[in-house]
Amino acid sequence: MSYEFLHEITAEKISAAGVQSDEAERLHCGLAAIIGQHGSTGPAAWKAVSKLLLNPKLPFVFHQMMYYGCYKGFGSATPLAWIPELENAESTNIGQVLKKQGEAFLGSKYKDPISSFKDFQEFSVSNPEVYWKLIFEEMGISFFEPPSDILREDVHYPGGQWLPGACINAAANCLHENDKKGLNDVVLIWRDEGCDSLPVRSMTLKELRVEVWLVAHALDILGLEKGSSIAIAMPMTVTAVVVYLAIVLAGYVVVSIADSFASTEISTRLKISKAQAIFTQDYVLRASKELPLYSKVIDADAPLAIVIPAKASTISSRLRTYDKSWHDFLETAKHYKGNEYSAVKVPVEAFSNILFSSGTTGEPKAIPWTHATPLKAAADAWSHMDIRKGDVVAWPTNLGWMMGPWLVYATLVNGSAMAFIQWLPCWFWICKVCSGCKSYNAWCGS
Repeated sequence: MSYEFLHEITAEKISAAGVQSDEAERLHCGLAAIIGQHGSTGPAAWKAVSKLLLNPKLPFVFHQMMYYGCYKGFGSATPLAWIPELENAESTNIGQVLKKQGEAFLGSKYKDPISSFKDFQEFSVSNPEVYWKLIFEEMGISFFEPPSDILREDVHYPGGQWLPGACINAAANCLHENDKKGLNDVVLIWRDEGCDSLPVRSMTLKELRVEVWLVAHALDILGLEKGSSIAIAMPMTVTAVVVYLAIVLAGYVVVSIADSFASTEISTRLKISKAQAIFTQDYVLRASKELPLYSKVIDADAPLAIVIPAKASTISSRLRTYDKSWHDFLETAKHYKGNEYSAVKVPVEAFSNILFSSGTTGEPKAIPWTHATPLKAAADAWSHMDIRKGDVVAWPTNLGWMMGPWLVYATLVNGSAMAFIQWLPCWFWICKVCSGCKSYNAWCGS
């Protein structure tokens, strides 16, 4: 469809877009005033039009007429549809950094966080040493041993070697106290199925640490070699996140498997990753229906399984002789309850997680995450999504998919809270969970 410049649009053309004639006359007068003050093309004109002229009740065709009229001949296939106010831009994570150090980074080119954003992006690419040191400081990242460089050229590492010489534990960075998060800050928020009329449940950082430490101690009692792969095949629940963090904290490698997979798909991923154990549930609860899960794990010829009850405290299935119930697994470490677990120090290039491609076009391919990958996940959340202390982030996903582990690090490293939908993940229930977080800014993804 061909669009016209704003100054070519008449009241009659606005009316033809589905606007009543008297309203079209009023809008045309408003448009003329905007053109007189801001011109008829470019971001300034569009910002004025979107703020002063448009509203949700007007036909979408008219919105399109205004948008493409503003940007006709502007030279971009994807011009900006939303432009923040300067005060809002200055309040973001990047905006705060640029207010303090924009001139130091960009010199006389620096104007403000909006107009200088592209220059700062280019600066981050050409000055990785400065940029990434800044990001790690802003996020409060803690290394056992800091890297000798941020990025070093190396023929054995295409694109360079990131953080050479660094030792770290990604899970430990989710659990330690800093100016981003305190022990009494809420970090997990959820509602259980059938309890939507009850208040939202929550867990503080202090409570999360105790839960993770206990599971990490119990993992060590299993006697697996450090660096071994341990699978998780269960829904995205509070317990799943506790297990995920404990595996990484204790120096093992998570194998991510979606709970929706058939037994053959579970088996393939267990074999590729050489998993030594698997955490799963007896069944998955979906809209009051009990969908078998542990039986699929058995059919997959899985190694040692730790089986978590979907509800109550008893498991509905009979276990194989060498498998363990969640209760019995934790009982082995009950004397450690409340005792801090010392995070295992690992090289930054050590694996922390093995994910997989979907396998829709052939055998699934293993996608390893190192302990550096969570830093990138958290940095993307900090910079691109402006996730910070006080936010609540809900993203319907699963640890079997990339966004599950991403969500863990994006929220917990940056001091925000993760919201769980522990049942059928429809938007009605997501909104109910987020509406219960009255003291937080809710942020939802899909």
